[in-house]
Amino acid sequence: MGIEIERKFLVQGDGWRGQSPGAVYRQGYVLASQGRTVRVRVAGTTGFLTLKGGAQGLTRKEFEYEIPLAEAEELLLLMCDRPLIEKTRYHIPYQGLIWEVDEFAGENAGLILAEVELTSETQTVPIPDWIGTEVSSDPRYYNAFLSRHPFRLWGGLDS
Repeated sequence: MGIEIERKFLVQGDGWRGQSPGAVYRQGYVLASQGRTVRVRVAGTTGFLTLKGGAQGLTRKEFEYEIPLAEAEELLLLMCDRPLIEKTRYHIPYQGLIWEVDEFAGENAGLILAEVELTSETQTVPIPDWIGTEVSSDPRYYNAFLSRHPFRLWGGLDS
């Protein structure tokens, strides 16, 4: 059984740039309801189908399966709500952890988030100086929410 434990933060500054080549991601949601999601993702040249359960604290069930790229592309085209999530993901190592920095494009351009996956909710996390406010418990920053309420419509981060 898959489990995901992660913390999510806004990114401030450019101290993370240049540390990793980015990979372009496109993803869409077949279902996003009551904290559960069924997501289709194309990451570079690989397709994925992911099912996530509702969060309990920082933990949620996650099941991810690689699928043929052509099928992922077709699912994105025919089965997913609009707008799709478009972003470039960068993997930034910092003090023994890997931070995933997502620089959004398209309808969510201007938003940059960083996530770090943990082995437990109580794990100590060294915070890089380019990390800003923690938004782990703010559902507005979930990709499923962003697909229905794009960042460009928010009118600023405090909305």
